[in-house]
Amino acid sequence: MRTAHVSRKTAETEITVDINLDGTGAYDNQTGVGFFDHMLDQLARHSLIDMTIRAKGDYHIDDHHTVEDTGIALGQALAQALGDKKGIRRYGECHLPMDDAQVRCALDLSARPFLIWNLELPTQKIGTFDTELVREFFQAFSTHGGITLHVDQLHGFNSHHIAEAAFKAVARALRDAVETDPRKADAIPSTKGAL
Repeated sequence: MRTAHVSRKTAETEITVDINLDGTGAYDNQTGVGFFDHMLDQLARHSLIDMTIRAKGDYHIDDHHTVEDTGIALGQALAQALGDKKGIRRYGECHLPMDDAQVRCALDLSARPFLIWNLELPTQKIGTFDTELVREFFQAFSTHGGITLHVDQLHGFNSHHIAEAAFKAVARALRDAVETDPRKADAIPSTKGAL
């Protein structure tokens, strides 16, 4: 079973993450940040990674620490569940349309974190959610998950659609990358012999 449990507690947040890479996309995410929960649900559903997240944060300040620390914990859980990465496809990509928005994602589960981020969310808020936190989440997720992650907006003028397309594009790319390669299920996908 490629599963993981991560618990993270700081003076700012308290977070638990449980994932199953070989799931069906089942989710139960409760972070106290409504729009963010909606995005995490999309991430689980379209990656087919079962995901249960509980988070409590310093909401009286803002949602920043909760969103960022959830990204940290989820990245750590992904790295833990992947283990030595034997047999995975490693790479994934997706062009995802959502109404006016189209977002492209390419990623590599390389253990070399790097984020290329070319999204422009035209509003500062989606409801009460600060749109700059979308990037903060993916920065934390890529850093702590060891992911080379490229996210590019090709089209879009609606902030909700652009953000949701980004989460779904990453999810679909992640689904491909974590899946077992039937032609090389016993090998680490690198000429180095390790990732």
